[in-house]
Amino acid sequence: MVNKDKNNKPISTPLLDQINNPNDLKFLKIEDLENLSSELRTDMIDIVSRTGGHLGAGLGVVELAIAIHYVFDTPDDRLIWDVGHQAYPHKILTNRRHEMSTLRKKNGLSGFTKRTESIYDPFGAGHSSTSISAALGMAVARDKLGKTNNVIAVIGDGAMSAGMAYEAINNAGALKTNLLIILNDNDMSIAPAVGGLSNYLSNVVSSRPFNNVREIAKQMVNLFPKEIGETAKRAENLARNFLGNSEGTIFSQMGMSYLGPVDGHDVKSMVKILENLKSGPQDKPILLHVVTEKGRGHPFSKGSHEKYHAVSEFNIVTGDSVKSISNAPTYTNVFSDTLCKVAEKDKKVLAITAAMPSGTGLNKFADKFQDRFYDVGIAEQHAVTFAAGMASEGLKPFVVIYSTFLQRAYDQVIHDVVIQKLPVRFMLDRAGFVGADGATHSGSFDLAYLCCLPNVVVMAPSDESELANMVFTSASYSKGPIFCRYPRGEGEGVELPESLKNIEIGKGRIIREGEDLAILALGTRVGTALKVADILIADSCSITVADARFAKPIDTDLVEKLWNDHQKLIIIEEGSAGGFSSHCLHFLSSKGILNQNDKEIRCLTMPDHFQDHASQNEQLAKAGLDVNGLLNTVRDMITTCLLYTSPSPRDRG
Repeated sequence: MVNKDKNNKPISTPLLDQINNPNDLKFLKIEDLENLSSELRTDMIDIVSRTGGHLGAGLGVVELAIAIHYVFDTPDDRLIWDVGHQAYPHKILTNRRHEMSTLRKKNGLSGFTKRTESIYDPFGAGHSSTSISAALGMAVARDKLGKTNNVIAVIGDGAMSAGMAYEAINNAGALKTNLLIILNDNDMSIAPAVGGLSNYLSNVVSSRPFNNVREIAKQMVNLFPKEIGETAKRAENLARNFLGNSEGTIFSQMGMSYLGPVDGHDVKSMVKILENLKSGPQDKPILLHVVTEKGRGHPFSKGSHEKYHAVSEFNIVTGDSVKSISNAPTYTNVFSDTLCKVAEKDKKVLAITAAMPSGTGLNKFADKFQDRFYDVGIAEQHAVTFAAGMASEGLKPFVVIYSTFLQRAYDQVIHDVVIQKLPVRFMLDRAGFVGADGATHSGSFDLAYLCCLPNVVVMAPSDESELANMVFTSASYSKGPIFCRYPRGEGEGVELPESLKNIEIGKGRIIREGEDLAILALGTRVGTALKVADILIADSCSITVADARFAKPIDTDLVEKLWNDHQKLIIIEEGSAGGFSSHCLHFLSSKGILNQNDKEIRCLTMPDHFQDHASQNEQLAKAGLDVNGLLNTVRDMITTCLLYTSPSPRDRG
């Protein structure tokens, strides 16, 4: 495959074409690395324009990735990228360039680092702020095993805001093991302080001679008379200050050496600094502060960092998305618009997000209600307890978060919200399969880990109209915590309600009456069940379809009615085993009516394994939760139906 420029002419990448693995970099002259950076950046833009993915962060670390692999000896030296959003240049340099066209596609490369994908990915990623903890564990293992390899963790400024990162830093400082932490600061411009003088000083203070002078100065304090000793003391303090070890530096207080900030796009300087750090004193962890520009080299990402954080396929010339646009609104947008309507009439409504204002749709809320919007950064635990405090004082906080990220705050959900029955409203975006982001971002487990909790309400809308009313219901509900989970992507295309209404808590609905079999569906699977019922008309099968609406509390009257009125029952949900269907089975069992010889029940859930990245439709098909999967299950259960093609409803008059 040949990359093309905006004029459709082949792009020449002679240096990059020589690189199959990091060892190949070492045959290049340092003067070649700037041109290599340009080629790599161009190659990456071309790839992501065709595959979609996380673009901005990767463009910002091109020079850093090259410098790290140029200096260190990966994979023997362990390199851990936090989150993995910025790992595309790393993948290209580590013998995966020829596979990059499969990025985030079924059976292709992951959008994150993945241990099973490459020996150059020593630790998997997807969620933020794990890199320092993992790197420290590797460093301790190295020491225990008598090895001498280096361990490098690269973490962004956003991920650094999470408490887990500081817990790891504190532990690293106490253990005093050899560990290099590179803070990739891409949220600030290259300040005047980050220039020629700053880079010169960083090279100086990272060098072995400077550190030797520092050590000599420390020894002189105790060897010479007081007057000379005081002079030496001042020299040693000066050295400490240059290294960021002054009393005012938080990292020094935690037992680390600090160096920076340095220009992360000056690849020659980065190489020299990393070489100095590699050969220098290794008696404590070092934090290297590197400043980069998110989206560097991409003309359309300038000033649109959040937009180009993650992108769908786009026109490489214009920057416009080439993804087909559905007429149906996304669930995220329906939620966002509805919450704004609710907040206009209710001044107690507030919104909280953990560094995802755009992804959750809360950017609209922030624009309209700036004084009621809180972005707490990557701090899900804090977000939950923060909201609990608000709720305890009579406010109506909405915690808006991806389903997979709520896992990080499960203790806070139980201890600070549920036990106290505080009316915190949780809106769980990206529930169920999420497609290209794969297992780390799939909202698979929320139903299982929420439905087991007392005092909670858990809802799932079958379409965008239901979601709008559930947002309204959440705002009105005050008896305890309430959760609403909804999927990624477009809705069913139904008309949104002109006026919002409350949905009765714990009550589902029968949408379609039938005799042969009943399907009790939750959330996204209601539409699937209706399509299957339509198809089976041709098989002379009469299917009842019910919308559960609530996973907790379950509508026991509805479940019992469906069981009593039908010989066969299917319960289907887009969640793991242990969720909604498990609670329905438990109810039927507790009533003593489950074990009836002439009846059959089946539960369709997500499979008991992690599903790799693919499209949402491909994931649903593999799990047997799409139309064909449900249809096959129904046909397998029904043996009494006449399986012949009957006249269509139109022919019947």
